[in-house]
Amino acid sequence: MAQYRREMLESEMKKIITQGFSELKDPRLKDKMININILKLSKDKSYLDVYVSTLDDDIDQVVDLLNKAKGMFRTLIAKNVKMFKAPEVRFHKDEGIQASIKINKIIEEIEKNKSKGKNEEEK
Repeated sequence: MAQYRREMLESEMKKIITQGFSELKDPRLKDKMININILKLSKDKSYLDVYVSTLDDDIDQVVDLLNKAKGMFRTLIAKNVKMFKAPEVRFHKDEGIQASIKINKIIEEIEKNKSKGKNEEEK
């Protein structure tokens, strides 16, 4: 499969899954801001790995709930994308945002300690 074809399929599937988030009936996911960061279709098109993040702290619960509803997402893909076989959808948490927040907090802490050390040296 050509790379551009896979990228085109991934783009279309990302749109479909994003629309599917609004169709979820689980009240625990209704008010969540879920963001798809990375979407990878396997070379044989049998698996679709979706890396999601949310601004809430309970990302593990969100991923579990999405994995329980993965059949609905597979059905949406099968109905909207012309493929021989719809891929199995697997949701994973993307820790990139949480990692960058932690790094920023550490940098702020270091800067605070540096400014405290300079203030004490001046006295």
